[in-house]
Amino acid sequence: MNTSDMLEQYQRAFAETLGVHSAFGFWKGRVALYAILKAMGIGEGDEVVLPGYTCVMAVNPIVYLRAKPVFVDIEPVTYNIDPNLIEEKITPKTKLIIAQHTYGYPADMDAIMDIGRRKGLPVVEDCCLAIGSKYNGQLAGTFGVAAYFSFQWNKPYTSGLGGMATVTDADLARRIEELYQNDVVRPSTREVGMLRAQLAVYQAVIYPRTTAMAQTLFRLLTKAGLVVGSSATCEFSPTMEPDFFKGMSAVQARRGLRQLGKLDRTIAHRKQMTRVYAELLAERGWPTPKVPAKLDSVLVRYPVRVADKKKALATASRHFVEIGSWFECPLHPIETPLEAYGYYEGMCPQSDRACAEVVNLACHPRTSAASARKSVEFIASIGPAEDQSCI
Repeated sequence: MNTSDMLEQYQRAFAETLGVHSAFGFWKGRVALYAILKAMGIGEGDEVVLPGYTCVMAVNPIVYLRAKPVFVDIEPVTYNIDPNLIEEKITPKTKLIIAQHTYGYPADMDAIMDIGRRKGLPVVEDCCLAIGSKYNGQLAGTFGVAAYFSFQWNKPYTSGLGGMATVTDADLARRIEELYQNDVVRPSTREVGMLRAQLAVYQAVIYPRTTAMAQTLFRLLTKAGLVVGSSATCEFSPTMEPDFFKGMSAVQARRGLRQLGKLDRTIAHRKQMTRVYAELLAERGWPTPKVPAKLDSVLVRYPVRVADKKKALATASRHFVEIGSWFECPLHPIETPLEAYGYYEGMCPQSDRACAEVVNLACHPRTSAASARKSVEFIASIGPAEDQSCI
């Protein structure tokens, strides 16, 4: 099966899984967002509202189109954009609201969609961490005019790299299709070959006990140009690579189709791991967040607030424990020059606090009750953040 046929099959299967009009595959999730924004006509001088607790790669597509990101603080339980703060950030230049489903917790879509309707603003969902999550019984990614997903190494399921734009509106789908036909570049043979090799290594050696060391090695190899990294160095600043607008390869589509076929099992496992962490932490008297009952969350990682984040991250690998650092700063990662994106200290106090306190625990298919217990024992040795009254 050639690249086009494989990609079309994956796109069709993904759209059917969500129950949306169309899906379009790209080299990375951020490229999918760029396609959505460009097809919507977002351009110079426009303002896009989004949470100030995200990855800079989700902000770059806005800046690449010479639009302005407008950051809104989060609420502290689910780490999602606080709907009570959105309207004060809306101006005549606002063209769009992005609702990010952080860690897999769905954002408050009733409130966000109500604001969008009243203000005449479309909503795009950032589902990079939230495949299978539901809000009031409805799948994340089916509320707004469009959504985008990521299949990067540490996402709900992986094809190494990869992203998908999904669309509920036929006219927007037509415009994305035009962009795909006219502007998208194809990944090089070298890139595809390197990605195929990396997927084989990932399958063979990445487990909770080896993740920390593997991530360190991977970052070094990425900087040396010996592997295809999820982020190029220039992407930590608002500089667009010449071949950024890149389509999905057959290798990614084939892997994605296999992963999509196992989605129910993946969701069940992640929910089970969430229950295990909650029970183990409760046994130790760890503060439990009061997550709204209307959220049926499929967590990509289990977030916890710790007393000493730096210590947790620095010592986890010695204990062969997989700990994530999301989000190191309001526009993750820590290398991001915040001022270049118009973010300044104190703009989003809840976000700043979460960045200082939150680490996350693995929920991926290779985790188990045993690895969870080991992770919780390690986290318990660090202790919870002192004041968790916010949750």
